[in-house]
Amino acid sequence: MKLVRDARASGITVPLMLMGYYNPMLQYGEKRMVQDARAAGANGFIVVDLPPEEAVHFRNLCVSESLSFIPLVAPSTVNDRLAHLATIADSFIYVASRMGTTGARGSLEDDLPEYLARIRELTKDIPLAVGFGISTKEHVDIVGKNADGAVIGSRIITTIEANNTPETRAAAVKAYISEVVGGRKVTPLSLDEYKKVSETKLLSTLAKDNTQYKGQFGEFGGQYVPEAMHDCLKELVKGFEDATNSEEFWEEFRSYYPYMNRPSNLHEAPRLTEYAGGAKIWLKREDLNHTGSHKINNALGQCLIAKRLGKKNVIAETGAGQHGVATATVCAKFGLKCTVFMGAEDVRRQGLNVFRMKMLGADVVPVESGSKTLRDAVNEALRFWVTNLSTTHYIIGSAIGPHPYPLIVKTFQSVIGKEAREQFMKLNNGALPDAVVACVGGGSNCVGMFSGFEHDPSVKLLGVEAGGDGMHTEKHSATLTRGQKGVLHGVMTYVLQDKDGQVQETHSVSAGLDYPAVGPELSNWKDTGRAEFTTADDAQAMLGFKLITQLEGIMPALESAHAVHGALELAKTMKPEENVIICLSGRGDKDVHSVAETLPKLGPKIGWDLRFEGSL
Repeated sequence: MKLVRDARASGITVPLMLMGYYNPMLQYGEKRMVQDARAAGANGFIVVDLPPEEAVHFRNLCVSESLSFIPLVAPSTVNDRLAHLATIADSFIYVASRMGTTGARGSLEDDLPEYLARIRELTKDIPLAVGFGISTKEHVDIVGKNADGAVIGSRIITTIEANNTPETRAAAVKAYISEVVGGRKVTPLSLDEYKKVSETKLLSTLAKDNTQYKGQFGEFGGQYVPEAMHDCLKELVKGFEDATNSEEFWEEFRSYYPYMNRPSNLHEAPRLTEYAGGAKIWLKREDLNHTGSHKINNALGQCLIAKRLGKKNVIAETGAGQHGVATATVCAKFGLKCTVFMGAEDVRRQGLNVFRMKMLGADVVPVESGSKTLRDAVNEALRFWVTNLSTTHYIIGSAIGPHPYPLIVKTFQSVIGKEAREQFMKLNNGALPDAVVACVGGGSNCVGMFSGFEHDPSVKLLGVEAGGDGMHTEKHSATLTRGQKGVLHGVMTYVLQDKDGQVQETHSVSAGLDYPAVGPELSNWKDTGRAEFTTADDAQAMLGFKLITQLEGIMPALESAHAVHGALELAKTMKPEENVIICLSGRGDKDVHSVAETLPKLGPKIGWDLRFEGSL
């Protein structure tokens, strides 16, 4: 805001638009943002991940302050949607010249003139400004044949960075702009002219709320995505609904149960029960599934949908590697090309799963940006997907992402809860358990397990988040415990972030829980009180790992070890005639290296003096 105020104070009279992502604006306060922008002298907003369907409230605030809300279009925008976007444009339309991310390019897309002509035909006299990759006079000349303006960002920034003083920077930018516009001079508005124009009411109408998707969970969920992804998500919604409304699809899905090793077992854990000294503990053994975790349920279901959509390429993100292995496995079975994005830090600590994915024929792409963990893998997978939408299906592994992904993941993971409910009732004369416990990262195993009991108020639902180095530190992944409402990876949910809406770095001994957000349905369960959430720090998770390994002869994934610890603490407070089920989401062979590496630090805290002699 200060930059805008300073610009206006210096006499600048050109229109100024504020461009960015939605979450920082949400944290600032939407009403406050619009009012402060108006007071500072801004003329409108370009919010790249706030499509009209999600922008109803924000756009109406803009209308109330006579600020423009600029719609965006992309090469994937179909004609019907173009016509709709034209109806809400009150100043101009921002046209992305190509799919993918912004940045200077050496050349423009060959079909850009035809693309712009199509937009012009449907938007009539509405001014068009073209961005993404514009950097030279040749680019501006090409764009100028069918549009009214060009948006240049990256090249101006590199020009500024190449100069050391304010004076030389200003001169260099002025020279560059003069070059790309062919030396044309523009007479800016006078202060009086600008004041008159800025006080003119925009011809905008209030928008109506039409954002209630089937996958909306209270105030959480949605599709906070760039325009380029809209049509692909619409295709996925239809493909998912057509599939899940077809008994033929479900028969095919269930035909793979022997391959997946379903149903997974449910049995008592007598020595854990004895250790806790309270409620009887049961284990739902998703670790015995093919590939060693619950991830196969969702990966196989989504692969079947990808086949129905005619997509030959599949991408996935992975943290601990379990989702990557499951996706690579089903792609091998169905003959689909598989690419898995994985944070470089997770590649290091989950080397066994990386090798498994490669043996299965998948390409594994280490992501070096950010914290080099799951969040960054999701970022990179989304960047790749948006440039390959027509040929590629993205199998998101957790209950995150824009609609319909949280609903898709819940649908295929709900088999866990359905089985557990039926199995327990059969073994206990029709009675229900008193509590169900699962670990929480993004939430796939948790939402799957809880879904079987969400409508049974007598059953306590307890999610266990990663407490990392402890809740007295900032090094944890306890989103539902410490997060705030926000938007990340296309969905409104709880997010670990600072006051400016910048996502915080996370930490967990478990790669699969090292994520700064959570599925929207879990956020809704938290707010409605249907589920409760607690934490287990790294040492407590390691204790849970030790106890179930040495008392039951079951080596769990470190993710599941968090649930083990949380369940033991809960069972201690319950009566012997009560029952607790733990969702054992994965097996721990993938984590042997991490345990050996971490025990010298955490072992003394939990009384586990174990040293590995040799190399892993």
